[in-house]
Amino acid sequence: MASGILLVTHAGVATALIAAARHVLVQLPDTLDSVELPADADPEQSLREATRHAASLDHGAGVLVLSDLYGATPCNIAQRLSEHRARLRWVAGLNLPMLLRVLNYAGRPLDELTEIAVSGGHTGIRIDHPPC
Repeated sequence: MASGILLVTHAGVATALIAAARHVLVQLPDTLDSVELPADADPEQSLREATRHAASLDHGAGVLVLSDLYGATPCNIAQRLSEHRARLRWVAGLNLPMLLRVLNYAGRPLDELTEIAVSGGHTGIRIDHPPC
């Protein structure tokens, strides 16, 4: 049983990342869903919507919620979701390498998948140091 994967992002971000992931992977897990919040989103309504999506993804293995920007409304919604669902983890700082890693290992247990998300996000960032 695979964990659900829910992207909670600003408008357009989840759509773009999912499209890029589909380009790279071709086949995406059916346990993937997204909620995109417009700039004028009502936080309470957004929380209700995200709660419905998370519930529909949880088939007993829990849900990993990935949000795009720590401290912004989508992240705050993800954090509030985790306060009400025991089998929910959230990670902020969503980027394409993070999403690709999560999708490649979607069948892993929730806690392991959470660590995979963080690792994928970190290892996908590189700094080029020119030679001295």
